[in-house]
Amino acid sequence: MDDVASAAGVSKAAVSKVVRNAYGVSPAMRQRVEAAIDQLGYRPHVAARSMRGASYTIGFEIPQLGNDFFMQVMQGAADELAGSGYQFIIAPGVVGVHATAVLNALADRRVDGLVAISPEVAPAWLERLAEEVPIVLLGRHDRSVNYDTVTNDDRRGATLVMDHLLGLGHRRIAHLTVGSVPDVPDRLLPHTIRRRVYLAAMAARGLTPVVEEVAPFEEDSFRTSLRLLSSPDFPTAIFAGHDTLAIGALRARAELGLSSADVSVVGYDNIDLAAHPLVSLTTVDQFGRDSGARAIRMLLERIQEGRTVARHYSPTPTLRVRNSTQALG
Repeated sequence: MDDVASAAGVSKAAVSKVVRNAYGVSPAMRQRVEAAIDQLGYRPHVAARSMRGASYTIGFEIPQLGNDFFMQVMQGAADELAGSGYQFIIAPGVVGVHATAVLNALADRRVDGLVAISPEVAPAWLERLAEEVPIVLLGRHDRSVNYDTVTNDDRRGATLVMDHLLGLGHRRIAHLTVGSVPDVPDRLLPHTIRRRVYLAAMAARGLTPVVEEVAPFEEDSFRTSLRLLSSPDFPTAIFAGHDTLAIGALRARAELGLSSADVSVVGYDNIDLAAHPLVSLTTVDQFGRDSGARAIRMLLERIQEGRTVARHYSPTPTLRVRNSTQALG
């Protein structure tokens, strides 16, 4: 740091401010310091910074790898974090390892803040952890005191799906949902609410619901959809709990030589693949990149500005109608 300060003609304190992206640094000073850093190849020592109270790392917990929506969220978060001086430590879910262990492991590494996507942990446990490290939770409909949330309006999103399918004339509608989703009032998960809306819409019209619980992977959705669509009285529409499940349903539909004229498929998330012309999936856009960016802004408010009052942000979803759905002939 001494060499950088000397080359830039500023004090060590000024170099430290630039490295920490602190307030009170003029554009001219920042430019001189950053030029000296580039010239000398200086890299701040993270461990040393951690000893002074900041590690300049953000822990990011995701339930699984391979889910394109989670990748969208992470990309939005990474874009927002660019230039801030902070780095991610990403901790994906691992079979047999509970989310509490994952979040504890990140906290033990002295991260400055945590972003978590729908971890299967109790709100009371999260409240206690949030007293030690700033947390932003994505996906769950918690109303917390100590941590922030970014949560799509799943009730509205699922209602858009059901109104669309029913408006196209469908009455035999199946719902693919993830696993056995617990109905716990203080930690409502997205799939719980989507399933409730589906069941209520079917009941309101005297229709028979068909709910299939699957693992959150395309292959499991494919096998389940193949079984459903091979039955004599197969559903004319499938509401998939997220886009990965919808892709599996589209694959099964194609395998059986069916098209949108036979079976409409709707997903949820609007992953990038959904807009591909060979896929053209009707789906609910819950703005993953924007949500990831919003989570980082909220987290940095806590870390850098000292905000302690919990905030809850809920973007309004939009239905993107594409070729995977069609009116019954």
